[in-house]
Amino acid sequence: MSVQYPDYQNCIANLACSLLAHYGITPPNPTLPAADALLEAHPAKHVLVLLIDGMGVSNMEMHLAPDGFFRSHLVTPYSSTFPPTTVAATTAMLSGLTPNQSGWLGWVGYFPQVDRNVIYYWNADNDTGEAIQECNVPWTYVPYRSLKDRIAETGTQTYARLPFLPPYQPGNLPSLDTFLHDVEELCAKDEPSYIYAYWDALDTLMHKNGVEGEAVGQLMRQIEKRVAEMASRLTDTLLLITADHGHISTRGAELLRYPEIAECLVRMPSIELRTVNLFVKPGMEKQLEAAFAKHFPEQFMLLTKEQVLEKQLFGTGENHPLLEGMLGEYIAIAVSDLDIVNAPSDHKGNHAGITPEEMTIPLIAVNC
Repeated sequence: MSVQYPDYQNCIANLACSLLAHYGITPPNPTLPAADALLEAHPAKHVLVLLIDGMGVSNMEMHLAPDGFFRSHLVTPYSSTFPPTTVAATTAMLSGLTPNQSGWLGWVGYFPQVDRNVIYYWNADNDTGEAIQECNVPWTYVPYRSLKDRIAETGTQTYARLPFLPPYQPGNLPSLDTFLHDVEELCAKDEPSYIYAYWDALDTLMHKNGVEGEAVGQLMRQIEKRVAEMASRLTDTLLLITADHGHISTRGAELLRYPEIAECLVRMPSIELRTVNLFVKPGMEKQLEAAFAKHFPEQFMLLTKEQVLEKQLFGTGENHPLLEGMLGEYIAIAVSDLDIVNAPSDHKGNHAGITPEEMTIPLIAVNC
């Protein structure tokens, strides 16, 4: 597989910055030229951003017809963040910040303040599974202000619809039709609005099945059909459809089957299975490098923390003051279909590596 680095002049954080600028707010990063042109050319009462988790350009090309609704309305491919994964990239969409600025790096972050590998969304210890009671660790140490809140301060109505947050009830996820109907009702309101809508079922299915199967194609085509039907009923709305990352079929290498690597580590890895954050015992750096060269010579790119920061893989601009403490001495980055898993997993698809298939996402626009 080839390597594709993130483009922080042309990425999902820049899309968010275009939206901030559209509402008269100074953005924290450069804007996305393609989005700027759309927002200027189509001044609509409602701006609706629909983010379909995992729907990278390569996944669309695999399963959707070139003349179908999504691909025929594709404005441009552009870049996810590094890593190309939900926590990092949707936070960029929600804030306009790149991962180095936000501190939201991946599914699991190491927080030295509590000396734990913490699952960002669940506020749970990834190694033990226990809920963390003393505080919400991510929102205590790496909080950020959302586009929704910042745009609301300008007097524009703002809404967010995510299937696992109110008005939906935990354990009672809405169907796609219910979800899109609710979004459509927001676009029918009289007052101007900004709406962010996020749908996660496609990503969930690709994790389970891999990316090639017919079930994935059927779901993607169902999403495309339902969104097209909704768009046909919208008025005075600029609909922007994007994704947080692409997705590939993967296979797992269980860390504990490689004792030459495991015995080098201070703690279990964090961030992602394809962006593997490694804290190394003093004096064992050469062993770790040799073991990776032996077992994963073409599957992973092993970089030191200093190399990662110098390359600005997590983003440009000023780093979050806690970033360096969250990173281990090395980060192993997948350039193949291999994951490094802490425990056996039945997942057949994943993302967060640095391949074009994972990094390239679509900007789709419909002037309704």
